[in-house]
Amino acid sequence: MELKFTPQNLAKIESIFKSNLYLIRYEKGHFNSGYCLLKDKKVVVVNKFFNVESRILCLIDLLQEIEIDTALFDDEKLEKLYFSLVKKENKS
Repeated sequence: MELKFTPQNLAKIESIFKSNLYLIRYEKGHFNSGYCLLKDKKVVVVNKFFNVESRILCLIDLLQEIEIDTALFDDEKLEKLYFSLVKKENKS
């Protein structure tokens, strides 16, 4: 499955984080890799000046670093999306 960089797919990826009680904020700042993770508070801060493609890529990168509990997903499609993103990135 090839992921298209659309606002709808961005919303789906954001749902992965939200299902695990992460708050995603789009803020301005000087971020080396485009995002900042506040681990103790489950807050993800993404550079607000990024376009949709960059936002999606940042969130996908972040999925590699954090633990996601797939049992909290309310939709089977969300679980499939998560595993396709993680699997795809691990192959690179």
